[in-house]
Amino acid sequence: MPETEIIVHDILIVGAGLAGSWAAMVAAKQGVQDVAVLSKIHPLRSHSGAAQGGIAGALNNVRPVAGGGPDGPLEQIPAGDAPIDSVDLHVFDTIKGSDWLGDQDAIEIMCREAIDVLYEYEHMGCVFSRTPDGRIAQRRFGGHSTPRANYAADWTGHVLLHTIHEQALRHKVKFYNEWYCMDLIIEDNVCRGVVAMDVLQGKIYTMRAKAVLFGTGGYGRAYKITSNAFANTGDGVAIAYNAGIPLMDMEFVQFHPTGLYKHGILMSEACRGEGGYLLNNKHERFMERYAKGKMELAPRDLVSRSEQQEIDEGRGVEADGQGIWLDLRHLGREKIMERLPQVRELAIDFVGVDPIDGLVPIQPTAHYSMGGIAADADGQVIADLAGTPVVGFYAAGEAACISVHGANRLGTNSLLDASVFGRRAGYAMARFVQNGAALQPVSGDPAQRSRARVQALLDNPGTELVEDVAQDLKTTMTNNCGIFRDEARLQQAMREIKVLQARFKNARTMDKSSRFNTDLLATLEADHMLTFSEVIVAGALARQESRGAHSRTDFPQRDDDRWLVHTMAHKNGADGPQLSFKPVTIDYDKYPPQERKY
Repeated sequence: MPETEIIVHDILIVGAGLAGSWAAMVAAKQGVQDVAVLSKIHPLRSHSGAAQGGIAGALNNVRPVAGGGPDGPLEQIPAGDAPIDSVDLHVFDTIKGSDWLGDQDAIEIMCREAIDVLYEYEHMGCVFSRTPDGRIAQRRFGGHSTPRANYAADWTGHVLLHTIHEQALRHKVKFYNEWYCMDLIIEDNVCRGVVAMDVLQGKIYTMRAKAVLFGTGGYGRAYKITSNAFANTGDGVAIAYNAGIPLMDMEFVQFHPTGLYKHGILMSEACRGEGGYLLNNKHERFMERYAKGKMELAPRDLVSRSEQQEIDEGRGVEADGQGIWLDLRHLGREKIMERLPQVRELAIDFVGVDPIDGLVPIQPTAHYSMGGIAADADGQVIADLAGTPVVGFYAAGEAACISVHGANRLGTNSLLDASVFGRRAGYAMARFVQNGAALQPVSGDPAQRSRARVQALLDNPGTELVEDVAQDLKTTMTNNCGIFRDEARLQQAMREIKVLQARFKNARTMDKSSRFNTDLLATLEADHMLTFSEVIVAGALARQESRGAHSRTDFPQRDDDRWLVHTMAHKNGADGPQLSFKPVTIDYDKYPPQERKY
């Protein structure tokens, strides 16, 4: 085998969504001369761009009309009026939404820095929707006490991503588009770079760097019905886990209430933020039974469980009874065309319904990964329960678990999380490099293992098809580790995952070529999904309580005495994940745990 070509940068970022692009842009602005971003797709196709409804921040630009009720109209706040929203209220809503599993120090950082981040977006030219006097427009979102979703119609993630990408280019960040990260180089608890494949050529490179950040996104493609893009196969969390890095709180997978029926394509929470209703087959607004105070704007975990209960009890819609209706008709053509143009197009294109005059069939869909690579509020990845840093390795965005979302994320806090902690990681990496971090040597040829792995996959004459294994994984995760869980189903999921891992060893990659081999990429992605899915199920089995998005029917109550802890999972060879538990950071004077009611 020839020696691998070596590429060197000061900072290397894997993933070009908001977290990665913010980190790259900030580090370059701070004066780091050699910053590069590696992305397996074109940066502007990153999944951050699919976020629709808004980015959270207590700007206080609009408020509910007095006496208007939870669904009433909003009005602009006259200049000089006493504020209704506040950072502290945003902090509390996020803690409550997390079911008290979010680390409160990190949550406070996120909510306090939200305002600076929003105005930085605005000053970089981000095209927000506006109030009549020109301020950034805000709308309601689930679990938030006041309107604080700052939005650009229903294209918010799209405009934020374009804004940051062009700024990264302006500051001379180098992008490796359509390159696939295959391995993380860690020796003696120091990150020294990654191994990556140029997908176009099929060549594998060692990429050395003083600092590496993973902003590789979520892992929703492990489920059958998901809002996630095809690229969201959890590569970053699986690669980190295989390299000995702990994953935290992987059992918490959020289901979004309004994915298009059978497709999972997202109908933004903005639909409900603007006043949309959820109806069962009796045309009842059934959320009155589950969250009378918030109705459709209860947190996502609660709304998804409510929908699933309606479906399970025979009140679902469509021929198989597996759907729910989303009713936007009362909003009127003008409001839908102004504020929800994208979701209207999606409904027409994929289910043949115009929400201006028809009921849109939707269903709960796997959406967001609260768990991920354990990291602190500067994106510094940690190696153990004591918080020992993995020198030179950082993570941000959905791939990371800084634990601002805990057991359940509030809508619009995801774009905020990626922006705030991507930015903070950029500053942290710039300090690390400028304070004298060395380019650490690597032992031997780090890419040899990846070359051998690829060759083995291409040479495998097995009788299984990779796609069959991947689809069977999605089915078992959906059926046995979905919205409702119990020990029997989780044990079944674990048994089936072990069988699928064995089947994967006998799976063949159909395309044997080197140039732009998407079949090979699908094989690598399936391997990664089988790796982290085992961690999700192991954590779900261990956590004998219901909290946020983790709902055990055999343990229906939250148990703060035993389970007010983070789950940490280390790889333990063939024995699967080794679990340990880490205390949640709580300010018992300000935000003590309480019953979560809406």
